[in-house]
Amino acid sequence: MRLVVDLNRCQGYAQCAFLAPDVFAMHGDESLLYNPQPDEEHRENVVRAVHACPVRAILMDAMNGSLSTAEASGER
Repeated sequence: MRLVVDLNRCQGYAQCAFLAPDVFAMHGDESLLYNPQPDEEHRENVVRAVHACPVRAILMDAMNGSLSTAEASGER
């Protein structure tokens, strides 16, 4: 699994850090730190975090290797 976060788009709502704290963490009030290649054991929480991002700043690799967001898959 591979993640990319558009840090220019991220507004620091921290929903990802709440839902997947082993992958995402807030550093201060506005700076997001994340693991771009989390272990598969975190997939369920990462998927929840991707779907919960209000500005759709998190991209996650799909089974075919392309990056997708919740918006692109039609889920919210």
